[in-house]
Amino acid sequence: MFSDRTNWKLGLNRLTQAVEDVRTGGAKILDLTVSNPTRAGLVYDSQAILGALGSARALDYDPQSKGLLEARQAVAAYYRAEHGVRNLDAERIVLTTSTSEGYSFVFRLLCNAGDELLVPKPSYPLFEFLADLQDVKLVPYPLIYDHGWQMDFPSLEKAVTERTRGVVVVHPNNPTGSYVSAEELASLNAFCKAHRLALIVDEVFLDYGLDDNHRRASLDRTAEGGRPHMSFAENGDVLTFTLSGLSKISALPQMKVAWVVTSGPEVEVVEAMGRLEVIADTYLSMNAPIQWAVPALLPQREEIQRQLLSRVKANLAELDRQLAEQKACQRLMVDGGWYAVLRVPVTRSDEELAIELVRNKRVLLHPGHFYDFPSDGYLVLSLITPREEFDEGMKKVLAYLNS
Repeated sequence: MFSDRTNWKLGLNRLTQAVEDVRTGGAKILDLTVSNPTRAGLVYDSQAILGALGSARALDYDPQSKGLLEARQAVAAYYRAEHGVRNLDAERIVLTTSTSEGYSFVFRLLCNAGDELLVPKPSYPLFEFLADLQDVKLVPYPLIYDHGWQMDFPSLEKAVTERTRGVVVVHPNNPTGSYVSAEELASLNAFCKAHRLALIVDEVFLDYGLDDNHRRASLDRTAEGGRPHMSFAENGDVLTFTLSGLSKISALPQMKVAWVVTSGPEVEVVEAMGRLEVIADTYLSMNAPIQWAVPALLPQREEIQRQLLSRVKANLAELDRQLAEQKACQRLMVDGGWYAVLRVPVTRSDEELAIELVRNKRVLLHPGHFYDFPSDGYLVLSLITPREEFDEGMKKVLAYLNS
């Protein structure tokens, strides 16, 4: 009766079942996997946020397939102010309800059923479900860790086939926190040109660089002190689709505002935008109140990012302090985002270790295999966890691992 594309294992995995068992027994779990910023103890400007949703203009139905122009102009202004993308035309932006919907639009635009996309490994597990729903095959390419994360271009060359349509890049990656370097960008563009591929770039964590020069640096990246991490929204060498949204930028995942920016060679961009506009017009998924609110919701990033970056840096410093007092574990280098990766002794599978930590220490971390790490020995933790909970949880985890 049901399609093969939805033939997923729908039962609880072993870790989730362990969490349910412990919570059913009445015990509190220290959650070091927090990803929902609205439940992370942040202080929002509720009056400004809720007030933005009350525009009388929302009573008028104005179906613009790419999204209301005023909202798209606000997105273009964000890229100018934060990332120095001076020539971004609002007509090259399509609003979506989420980056997931943005991915589905781009997957449908580029791929016939059974076509392939190259995706990074490790990375966020959402891609598998999105690809299943669009009848697209994912082919992984590895990120290699050697005093920092790097893309493995020889593996990209081996992975590409006649059915490959694009390369997915997460900038910075979730969960590794690694940005694409300028040298890697040049190699990526050359690779995509050689094989006639598009770039699909997820930049939801772009604003959360952990180096001191990343925030509020000079918009001229050629000058000393300029931004070290460019946005792909200005990549003109190959057809590029850059995805982001309010979920991370303004820590407002409930508002369901995201977008796709198209850049690259003019002829390809024009054709891509024509097709994307038809896809978007078919669904018209964005609602009017939230679109009119975008110009007010994007500026919320100023204060909320200050709080989040302060939290992330404080937790990272506490993690390093605790790690310095033991020898069993180390963290991998992280340049941005909300997560950190721990390298731990391989005495059992990561999943078994995570289950033990839940059952024995009442602390929840994600095993590396959730993010498709190639081997055991990795745990992933959130750096936006409230500080007291983070400190207590890490003490318990490291005590257990060093016992």
